[in-house]
Amino acid sequence: MSKGAAAAGVKGGKKKGSIFVIDCSKPVEDKIMEIASLEKFLQERIKVGGKAGALGDSVTVTRDKNKITVTADSAFSKRYLKYLTKKYLKKNVVRDWLRVIASNKDRNVYELRYFNIADQEGEEEED
Repeated sequence: MSKGAAAAGVKGGKKKGSIFVIDCSKPVEDKIMEIASLEKFLQERIKVGGKAGALGDSVTVTRDKNKITVTADSAFSKRYLKYLTKKYLKKNVVRDWLRVIASNKDRNVYELRYFNIADQEGEEEED
C-alpha cells in the first residue's frame, strides 16, 4: 500500500455518516437564547463543498424541543460544529456567560453550560 492511498483513506480525523447533538436546555429554559435562531444560523453557515448554506441531502439540521441534531452523510467534523456554535454565541452577545462543552456521557453531544461565576466570586471574597 502506497503512502498516497493511506493518506487518502484518512482525512484529518473526519468521520463519515455522523450524528451530532447540541443540547441547549439550560439557556433555553432561562430564556437567554432561542433555539430556532441557532437552528437557522447553522443551516445558513454550515459549509458543504465549500459553499455555505447549500446543505442539500448530505447534511440535515433538525430541532427537538431543547436539542439540535446535525446529521451528516459525508465527512463532517465535530469541532466545526463547536466552532459555529461559539460563533453564534458571540454574535448574540451571550458568549460571556455560556460555553460549549462536550458531554461526559455521550461523545457526540455538545452542551451549552454557564460559566461557574459563583465559584470565582467566592474565591475573590476570601482574598
